[in-house]
Amino acid sequence: MQVNFLHEGMPMKQTTIAACVIAFAAAGYASIASAQYVGPTTQVTMTSIAEILKQPLDDQPVVLRGFIVKKVGNEKYLFSDGKSEIRVDIDDKIFVNTKVDAKTKVEIRGEVEKDFLETPEIDVDVLTLVK
Repeated sequence: MQVNFLHEGMPMKQTTIAACVIAFAAAGYASIASAQYVGPTTQVTMTSIAEILKQPLDDQPVVLRGFIVKKVGNEKYLFSDGKSEIRVDIDDKIFVNTKVDAKTKVEIRGEVEKDFLETPEIDVDVLTLVK
């Protein structure tokens, strides 16, 4: 189907309006296509470091409660749930306005990162203080 906006009898203002309407409609369809499902899934979320270390699955969602016991590198920390420890990657922006030490109980949400020949770590998306 061919649409000719520059028809001989069509004024330039109408052509511009028609082009804008098409652009907005296309943008609306694009935003619909990029929607994400955020409801419940059948994927199990791991909740202990022992489970993660036993069977690390890349991109497996995790929710852990425990303590950040020490900094081991740039944005890398050692996290303990009281039974086991694992390295976590926490972007500096997640710590903005949040003071945490080894005695501060936190909940971390993120995914397991399992690279070839490396020990698994957690890529933290959300850090919440637990009271």
